[in-house]
Amino acid sequence: VQCSGRSWRESCCSLTPSFTKLGTRAGRSFVAVEMAACRLGRSAVKAGQASLRQASTSSAKGSKSLNWGAKHFGSLGGAGLFAGLFIGGQVFAHEFEIHPAALPWNHNGWMKSLDHRAIRRGYQVYAQVCAACHSMDEIYWRELTNVSHTEAEVKAMAAEHLYEEGPNDEGDMFERPGKPFDALPKPYKNDKAARAANNGALPPDLTSITRGRHGGVDYLFHLLTGYYDAPEGVKLDENMHFNAYFPGNSIGMAKALYPGVMEYEEGDDTKPTVSQMAKDVSIYLEWSATKYFDDRQRLLCKMAFTMGVATLGYYIAQRRYFARDFSK
Repeated sequence: VQCSGRSWRESCCSLTPSFTKLGTRAGRSFVAVEMAACRLGRSAVKAGQASLRQASTSSAKGSKSLNWGAKHFGSLGGAGLFAGLFIGGQVFAHEFEIHPAALPWNHNGWMKSLDHRAIRRGYQVYAQVCAACHSMDEIYWRELTNVSHTEAEVKAMAAEHLYEEGPNDEGDMFERPGKPFDALPKPYKNDKAARAANNGALPPDLTSITRGRHGGVDYLFHLLTGYYDAPEGVKLDENMHFNAYFPGNSIGMAKALYPGVMEYEEGDDTKPTVSQMAKDVSIYLEWSATKYFDDRQRLLCKMAFTMGVATLGYYIAQRRYFARDFSK
């Protein structure tokens, strides 16, 4: 197995088929145990009910059968049902997939904020790489102001794109340069055009992608850096690619980030490595999903300070003015 990456990623790549087969066998075993235990419980309950009915129609001897059936078959039925619920449980497919590791993002934790330089670089990665297929319908140019770009830069970037508007006085549609209140442009006119250009697959909108996937921003980073050659024994359909972190390991999107795909703007000495580009665009998409993240953090700080001052004031007032009333 040949994989381009570090040693631990090579191990993950080579072990993925084994984990998949092992998980499938384990899931089947759990399901079989659950079904057998439930059948045992139902059979025991039915036998106990039959014994109870038979014992209730008997005489004095039947009373002993009543007690015996209620005691033994009832206990056996309860144990069977408990075993079916406790041992079997529920088995989900994602339990046997490689889960993205939690990464030490700068915005994790209290009193933290998003890296706005990374947001600026991440927008550049999106604009030059991702925007060819993926849309961001709920992001407007003006929302980038004072977040990653200045107001003048936002107006200049919006003016580079043409937007259809109208009709005019003659009833015709016309095109005009973009303005800050416009949404980011779409790569395709409609979903059918998007599917036709991507072998029938519809590229998802990226506005809230980090909130719509298990693992969030961690999953997105690992997905962008998780492309490898398919291990031995894994067959992929035509136009599909192997990804260690995508559910099923078969993804229609080709590897988008590779060395030399783009360069960061002048004045930024950051090297556009694959991991750096994946980190920056992940942070940018985290911002797009939680645009008021920094505002909430500031509000949390204000609330904590206000509650602290109020608590201290209440304690002083309690000790100075009200303690003597309780001492009487």
